[in-house]
Amino acid sequence: VQGDALMLRRVLSNLLSNAIRHTPRGQTVTVRLTARDDAAVVTVENPGAPIAAEHLPRLFDRFYRVDGSRQRTSEGSGLGLAITRSIVQAHGGSIDVQSNAQVTAFVLRLPVA
Repeated sequence: VQGDALMLRRVLSNLLSNAIRHTPRGQTVTVRLTARDDAAVVTVENPGAPIAAEHLPRLFDRFYRVDGSRQRTSEGSGLGLAITRSIVQAHGGSIDVQSNAQVTAFVLRLPVA
């Protein structure tokens, strides 16, 4: 993947810090890197409380915050995922999220050079 290393590092840092924050003590965050066609795919998964389906389409909106079970008053301003998406899109990529009772997964796709 070609791009701004500092900005791509910020993307991964945001995704990992969110995953760690929402993973119950003693459980594990999983990160996978795979190659698909002309893209590098990074998946960051964490167990924990699921994100309700009605929140998923707005999760990357600026200042959008999910219900109280997934947020704490001392955390963030609701900009982290919006910034993450902007950086990914600036690199020609995409980011999606899926959540169910077992896992929440952020899937990042970046074009390979």
